[in-house]
Amino acid sequence: MPKQKTHSGTKKRIRVTGSGKLMREGVGNRHLAEVKSSRRKRRISGTDKVMTGGDAAKARKLLGKA
Repeated sequence: MPKQKTHSGTKKRIRVTGSGKLMREGVGNRHLAEVKSSRRKRRISGTDKVMTGGDAAKARKLLGKA
């Protein structure tokens, strides 16, 4: 049986930590920054989120880590 290929879009967006958790980038900090308040931009900047539940299971499968 052939090997399963890693989903290239997923590997660009999600990283696996040393303990095996999946981290994703937070939303809302890519564009349209001038309409957002400074307080809002500070909150959403540079924060990675831990994926949980079904989303993490799906991503793990796409990464070939299942």
